[in-house]
This record gives sequence, structure tokens and C-alpha cells, in this order.
Amino acid sequence: MTHKTIQPEGWLPAKGYANGMLTKDGVLHIGGQIGWDANKVFVASDFIGQMRQALSNIRAIVEAAGGTVEDVTRLTWFVTDKTEYLAHQTEVGAAYRDVFGKHFPAMSMVVVSALIEDEAKVEIEATAHLG
Repeated sequence: MTHKTIQPEGWLPAKGYANGMLTKDGVLHIGGQIGWDANKVFVASDFIGQMRQALSNIRAIVEAAGGTVEDVTRLTWFVTDKTEYLAHQTEVGAAYRDVFGKHFPAMSMVVVSALIEDEAKVEIEATAHLG
């Protein structure tokens, strides 16, 4: 078996990268997800809305590969505004739990000056271990 590209059904194709790449040993690498939907339309302009959508995208990719959010072992967050993130910790926690429940994998957060999509405020990449 070679590596398998994971693309949730109905999503517009990624350009120049894969949303998910499943290795033959069951490791799912998920490319950075931002706050847009399956049609590449931003669902919100605020940090919480974009964060919720990015996490939902990760969930959709994991599920398309046959896994669950409990299979996610690592998240790396890239945020453009540390102050905005810190100012909304209660909302961040609530939105996170809405999508991932009480599953808390290893996480890192990096503050960056910008993301490739100008409207994006957060990008999250993930690793999951399936089966």
C-alpha cells in the first residue's frame, strides 16, 4: 500500500497539497486547516468562528479516513493575534469542546505575522493515529 490522500466527500479539491495523507502504518497527517468550509468560503471573520471551523475541518478529515477525534494525537496552531486569542480563552475552550469534546492531544501554538489566506486568523494542523 502506498500513502493515501484523504479528501472529505463534497469538498473542493486542495490546490498544491493534500488535506490529509494517510500512511500505510495508519498515521494521518492533516495539512493546515483554516476557517473556511468545503467550498473554500470563510464562515466567520472572528477568531472563534474561524477556530471552530478549522477544528471541524480536521474532524471531517479524520472521519473521512475512518477515525474519530480521539485518534488525534497532536495539534499545531498558528495564530496571527496572540492578544485576541488570550482575550477569548473562555470562548476558545467552549468552541474547542463543541468540536473535540474532552479529548486534548499534545498541542503547540505559534504566533505568526500572517497566513497565506489574508482573511485567516488561525491555521491548525494535526496528526492522528488510526487503527
